[in-house]
Amino acid sequence: MAMHLITPPAIEPVTVSELRSFLRVSPDEDDVLLTQIIRTAREAVEAQAGLALINQTWRLRLDRWPRSGRVALYRHPVREIVEVRAYAPGGMAFIIGTGERYLQGSRPQRLYLSPRADAHWFDGMEIDFLAGFGETAADVPDALKRAILMHIADNYKVHGSIGREVQPA
Repeated sequence: MAMHLITPPAIEPVTVSELRSFLRVSPDEDDVLLTQIIRTAREAVEAQAGLALINQTWRLRLDRWPRSGRVALYRHPVREIVEVRAYAPGGMAFIIGTGERYLQGSRPQRLYLSPRADAHWFDGMEIDFLAGFGETAADVPDALKRAILMHIADNYKVHGSIGREVQPA
């Protein structure tokens, strides 16, 4: 089982100006660097909590059809199952239609697949799904935005306490 990001979020849940205000840094700080720091902190919060904050598309690959007929999706909240494909031994893909699958809303959310007589025959499958609280920063819970800001602040304090002469280039 492997999962990887197909489409990253279009925006970050925290803006550079929000970060400047929170850290109380001057406007001459590098916007590109601050944007990278925000992205890194968001990715850390998402990985730690198993979340997707802003809508993003993920692909889960399985080596075989699940015997139990269910697959746990470890990026919460799942908004939509985009497509499910099962692969024949020769590599031919079969689309598993919406009538053959059901998404349960627990955590982790589970995709239930209808039993198939030919399931043992499949060499693997891929599940593409959309996860996230929404398309805008306003859709993300404030506590998670605060977690990003606090994560950055903790690292920012450490960064500033080490003299430039001993920091890596």
